[in-house]
Parts: sequence; structure tokens; C-alpha cells
Amino acid sequence: SVAAIDAAEQGAVAFVLIEKGEVFGEHYVSAGEPVNRDTLFQLASLSKWATAVGVMKLAADGKLDLDAPVSRYLTRWQLPESEFGTEGVTARRLLSHTAGLTDGLGYLGFEPGTPVQTLEASLTEAADAMPGADGRTRIGLAPGSTWSYSGGGYALLELLIEEISGEPFDAYMESEVFEPLGMSRATFDLAEAERAGLAPCFDAEGAPCAYRDFSAPAAASLHASAAGIARFLEARMEGGRRGLLPPDLAAAMFAPHASQFGLPIWGLGVMLYAEAPGGGFIAGHDGMNFSAIETTARLDPATGDGIIVLATGNPGLAATLGGEWVYWHAGRVDIRTLDGMAPFVGLALLAGWAVIIGLAGLVMWRSRAPKSS
Repeated sequence: SVAAIDAAEQGAVAFVLIEKGEVFGEHYVSAGEPVNRDTLFQLASLSKWATAVGVMKLAADGKLDLDAPVSRYLTRWQLPESEFGTEGVTARRLLSHTAGLTDGLGYLGFEPGTPVQTLEASLTEAADAMPGADGRTRIGLAPGSTWSYSGGGYALLELLIEEISGEPFDAYMESEVFEPLGMSRATFDLAEAERAGLAPCFDAEGAPCAYRDFSAPAAASLHASAAGIARFLEARMEGGRRGLLPPDLAAAMFAPHASQFGLPIWGLGVMLYAEAPGGGFIAGHDGMNFSAIETTARLDPATGDGIIVLATGNPGLAATLGGEWVYWHAGRVDIRTLDGMAPFVGLALLAGWAVIIGLAGLVMWRSRAPKSS
């Protein structure tokens, strides 16, 4: 229930349920400055979904061949040579984490007052790599042979966007993605987000903290509001009213491009959480960073039903609610639960029924999506 979200008594949370492409329930809490549908949150790896749409827009405009070697488009930085060559690294494979990159990133970001690497330096070796990550964007596996999560691949896609468009990454995303979708306040720039109204940052214990800056914002630091992400999901629906992409490219994003253990797990820029009741997949992306930020946005494109959770200071909340919503909507355990939380499936599902039913019944019902973002 909404009370379950409030019970944590820490952090800041934006929670939205969507039905048939329209916001019908929303709830906002904060232990600091109030937050609402227009408050910006830093989204961590959920940012990759937006970046993927920016890449697909280049393809839709005829400026990018998704299956051509990305090296053909790059001048400022190139992948190091490898035993597998570089020709197999394509935009399609970067989007689906199947390009053979072994950086393992995960970016921690740079604390205030710390110099931020250039994008090229970060691609060579990220100074803010999460523990256990190699941090070097390089080819260590045969491209196309397997799925291996790569934040560095999205840093490379950021560079690709800049090289092809001739614009700074944030400027391109603003003009080609955010403005057409009515996401007027969305930005990859931390300073701009703080000026526009950014949710207070809390760490895992609920104490105030400072947001971090990133060399590769395409992978880790879009700032957007719940209202803005609702508009973004509307455009991802089948027949979305603000669709930026032709139907074939839009559908390709939600089609399987990577699998593990025989299960489809990834499209182009999105995780495939579970089969949807009417066919296709429930898709979206999660984000988590420096134990302070956790986000999720998940959508059944065929029905327009979805969930958005943007949070700081509440570790585990977004993934838990997202998984519970998938089970409630589709009657299936999502792939993240199967992968990392199998011992707790029973308890999670029992909790999920209570949370989702309570949220559906208690959250304020609204007849239309937010007007601003």
C-alpha cells in the first residue's frame, strides 16, 4: 500500500502507476524538500533507455546503420585492437550489451569538487568504475557471442551520437528526443538539473548526500521527473501518440536481442523482464548508483500499462515494487527476481500482492497523464 512506501520514513520517492497510457495513480514522499510530479530525479542506468532512443533516432533519420562497425563513424577515440578485431562492434550490439566489451561498468561518478574525466579518457579507463569492474572499454569477447553488461558501451554510444550529429550529447537529446516528447526539463547536465529543481539526495541510511557528476551521462545521469518519464513511456506504447520512431524500429527495441540460460533478457536499450499477457514483453530499465539512487520504469507496450519508481535513500524499493508490479500485471516472476532473489521469491510475491492492490486502491485516481515535465 501507499502506507508501505511511507513507512520507510526516509529518502525521497516518486511513484506512478500507468494504465492504458494514462497516469491513474501517483504518490510522492520526501524526508527533505517536498517532491512532486515535476521534481527531477537522477535516474542512474535508467538513463540508458533514453540514450537508446537517441541512437535509434539517428537510424530513423538515415544517419546511422545499426549494423555497421561504429569505428566508421568515430574520429575522437577508437576501440583498442583485439584478437576479435573491431568490425563486429555495431550500434545494435552496443545497445543490447552483446558487442563483446568487458569493461563491466557501473559508474560511481565523481563527488563535488573532484575533476571529471573527459569522455575519451573515461573510455580508455574509467576513474569512477564500480568495485570489481575492469573499467577499460575494450573488446574481450567475440562480438555477438554473448551478453555482457557494459556501461562503457553506452559511453561509446554517447560519443557516436556526438560524432554523427555534430552536437554535444545533451543538446542532441534535448532537440531530438526530449522536446518532441514534451519533456521540457529533462537534462543530462547536473548543474542544470539542480537549477531546475532536483530531488534531495539521501544515502542508503537516509542521511543527506550530494549528487555526483559523470563523464558518461548517457549511461548514468539523466535527470527527469515522474511526469517526464510518464510521457516517455507513452511514446514507447504501440501506437504511442508522440512516437519518434517508425514502427519497425520501435518494435525492434522490444524484440529479443540477447538471452541467458535460454531466456530472452534484453532488447535494444531495454531489459525484457517477462512475457506480457497478450504477447511480446514487459520491458524497461532499472537504475542504481552509489547506494543512494534506485529507479525503475517498466511498460507493457501492447496495453500501455506501466510503473515508474524514482527514489533516493530507499535501497531496494524500486526493484521490489517493479518486480511486484510485473507479477501483478503478468502473473510471472520478472527476470531480475529469478536472477538474483530466488530464495526470497515467495515472500516477495506475498508482499507484492499487498503493495500493488493497496496502491491501486488508495492512490489518487487521475484521468489523464501529467501536463508538464
